[in-house]
Amino acid sequence: MTIWTPNLRGREGPLYRILADALGADIEEGRLAAGTRLPTHRELAEKVGVTVGTVTRAYAEAERRGLIGGEVGRGTFVRHRDAPRQLPPPAQDSGDDSLVDLGLNWPATPPGDPAGSALKKSLDAVQRSPRLAELLDYQPPAGNPAHREAGAEWMSRFGLEVEPSRVMVCSGGQHAMEVALSTLTRPGDTVLCEALTYPGLKVLANRLHLRLHGVAMDEHGLLPDALETACRTGAKVLFCLPNLQNPTGAVMPEERRRRIATVARRHGLTVVEDDAYGLLLDKRPPPLCTLLPESGWFIAGVSKLLAPGLRIGYLAAPAGPSTERLAEEAALAARMTPALTADITARWVRDGTADELVVRRRREAHERLELAKDVLGDLMPRPGKATTYHLWLKLPSTWRAEAFTSQARRRGVLVMPAELFTVGPATAPAAVRVCLGTPRTRASLEKGLHRLRETLEGGPEPLASIV
Repeated sequence: MTIWTPNLRGREGPLYRILADALGADIEEGRLAAGTRLPTHRELAEKVGVTVGTVTRAYAEAERRGLIGGEVGRGTFVRHRDAPRQLPPPAQDSGDDSLVDLGLNWPATPPGDPAGSALKKSLDAVQRSPRLAELLDYQPPAGNPAHREAGAEWMSRFGLEVEPSRVMVCSGGQHAMEVALSTLTRPGDTVLCEALTYPGLKVLANRLHLRLHGVAMDEHGLLPDALETACRTGAKVLFCLPNLQNPTGAVMPEERRRRIATVARRHGLTVVEDDAYGLLLDKRPPPLCTLLPESGWFIAGVSKLLAPGLRIGYLAAPAGPSTERLAEEAALAARMTPALTADITARWVRDGTADELVVRRRREAHERLELAKDVLGDLMPRPGKATTYHLWLKLPSTWRAEAFTSQARRRGVLVMPAELFTVGPATAPAAVRVCLGTPRTRASLEKGLHRLRETLEGGPEPLASIV
């Protein structure tokens, strides 16, 4: 931890803002390097002679500006200049492709926008429905029965058979994660997860005051022996993505899932399984939750498979008394999920539109993956057989992920560095996530991939690795 003493002389305004300004100036002028751990709130308050509350507000303001970030149990750190403070909006397509966004993991849009066409038909059907007025009323926090039935039917596509009474209709996968973790944990609890994990989990854990403990992985996902060791921390919850893991793209084989389930059962571990991408796979191993019916919680989203704007996700709890508590947490988080989009999603699940859209998304994802193989050639990550929206690109030893991300951006392509996904104090690997779905057209994607290849082949620019 640095012995940082801010220079407050000559600054005007509220004390918390003066502190944030001083912090920003020291970062800008190089006195505080990226990755530097800052004093605790109490230590800085005593050093400067202000209240702890003032320091708390100052750090919050600095985080809002993207200068610093923190994790429960680790402390507060100076951010790398290109590291996102939170999940950013995608770079919008522009006529000149000045910045091609391969950073955010949006689903690949097939030509003709079939989801948009399906929505027009559904809206026409909804307005003729005798139940139209009901969609404008308050709904049960868990969702109305018809929508929960559709959720159970959607989960069957993933290989999980569940009663509708165990299904919660949520406002997207992130909301489902929040409801599950709010139900299963208390502030200060430790949650196990993959050592490289979905950034939304890190954001959520910080907000819920949870400690994340990263579990070692290989190309097949979580390592059972590492999970066995991690259970000694006393953690009782594991969050994981066994299918097309974000960011690595790993698909956990069935034998590995059985070993993970054995460890979880032995230690009384509750597993929250997020399957955001599973239907992109032609062949899917059984969900972990089928191996842990007494303790498995399953999230089946639609954002990456049907349309992000629907903001619908389904959460299934194990049989037992937890469903009532789930409804309470859902009500606290969002009161209810909008009935209109829940109804449209339910219609798509029932009438086969959802299945057709998944086929189209999968086909487009496959075409984009083939395009990436053509452009990147021998630089392409080991492809495997899985169709996916994202690649985990391991960098040559001459690169650091942050330097590569910064240099790629200057060439006009946006990717995400490993630091964004790394959990806890572990050193981030030299790797970046490359997303193939965000560009609206394949032509734009191809342009971005060529810029990425040029960056790799050009090597680090002089001083590019110095912050």
